[in-house]
Amino acid sequence: MERTFAIIKPDAFAAGFAGKILARIYAEGFKVVGLKKLYLSKVEAEGFYAVHKERPFFGELTDFMSSGPCIVMALEAENAILKWRDLMGATNPAEAAEGTLRKEFGSSIGENATHGSDAPETAAFELGYFFNGLELL
Repeated sequence: MERTFAIIKPDAFAAGFAGKILARIYAEGFKVVGLKKLYLSKVEAEGFYAVHKERPFFGELTDFMSSGPCIVMALEAENAILKWRDLMGATNPAEAAEGTLRKEFGSSIGENATHGSDAPETAAFELGYFFNGLELL
């Protein structure tokens, strides 16, 4: 079993899609081993996305991620990282495959409903950023 990190972003949360996204997570066979609803501060968003600090979209991304509540999750499944990324779909919802979360719930590259780790090292950092070991079941 592998663990990955996932976020239901502020756009999807505000639009009332969190329940539908969670239902899909369970339907696709993921086990939710950690879940929190939170409201990231700008500083927390900057720390989480520090890898993108030099990119031109950093300010816009961290403004968006600190604009409202989101849900952060630790998901577990066989090949969880790839499985979650496949379920999310392409970063740009316009290019995402039918049936993916971003196609169904995203509206733009910036507001694309979900986030997921892209590698085991990223997952380890992201899970550790939001969860301590005692919070993961």
